[in-house]
Amino acid sequence: MHDHAPGIRGASNRRLLTVSLTITSVVLVVQVIGAFLSGSLALLADSVHMLTDAAALVIALIASIVAARPATDRQTYGYQRAEVFGALINAVLLIGLSVWVVIEAIQRLLDPGEAEVRGGIMLVVAILGLLANAVAMWLLSAAQRTSINVRGAYLEVLGDLLGSALVIVAAVVVLLTGWQAADAVASLLIAALIVPRAIGLLREVFHVLSESVPKGTHVAEIREHILSADDVVAVHDVHVWQLTRGAPVFTAHVVVDPAAIEAGRAGEILSRLQTCLASHFDVEHSTFQLEPAGHVDSGHATHA
Repeated sequence: MHDHAPGIRGASNRRLLTVSLTITSVVLVVQVIGAFLSGSLALLADSVHMLTDAAALVIALIASIVAARPATDRQTYGYQRAEVFGALINAVLLIGLSVWVVIEAIQRLLDPGEAEVRGGIMLVVAILGLLANAVAMWLLSAAQRTSINVRGAYLEVLGDLLGSALVIVAAVVVLLTGWQAADAVASLLIAALIVPRAIGLLREVFHVLSESVPKGTHVAEIREHILSADDVVAVHDVHVWQLTRGAPVFTAHVVVDPAAIEAGRAGEILSRLQTCLASHFDVEHSTFQLEPAGHVDSGHATHA
């Protein structure tokens, strides 16, 4: 007996991702041209990050479309977890980008005369990047709270916005003092901003893939709510996990008073339990196995 959650990830998220991808792609071209014209490593690193953002948004868009496909006999939960794999790819791209930026920045610091940075061009292009990222962040800010996939794209845009801010500071330093190393230092700082976000996203991905209890969900509290329901005697085999961010799944064996089952109240008990989980714990997909008191289940000893 169970209650199916509605399809997750609608067309609105896809529209947001498409608009953000368009903005990112346009600014990417401007940043690449500006990086070569100015000779700025920080601006080039920011443009490569922007390329990663564009790739991440493409991955997020594809994953969002795939996740909307209906369940089948082979994929009984549908394709919602495609979002998690999309987020995993995003995180790996971020880490790879960080390594590249660090190597290039160190080489620039070891050989300061390798290239001359033109602060004026660098500043103008960085400001354009900052404004574009601010718009993209605003578009994704609401959807990222409920989708791990959109959150991955949001975090990359956030990092790129901070990166653009660092490039602006470096450009101002170069213009005012002529200290070329400011460009390489800004590149290292951009890498330092990327790594923690990538690790955090990886941690969340592995949390989902390992089927751990969703953050903020307390099994003991759920068990207490179930036990407080009328006619419920005991509960065991409690499992809570999530298909992706915002899609928790719950299963449990609930022992009920045999008299309630004999009186035909099993459906009523089930409805109360599902309503409890949906209203108090935001769990829309729940599965309960109702058992009369005295029922023997030899396998429950190894479960919560």
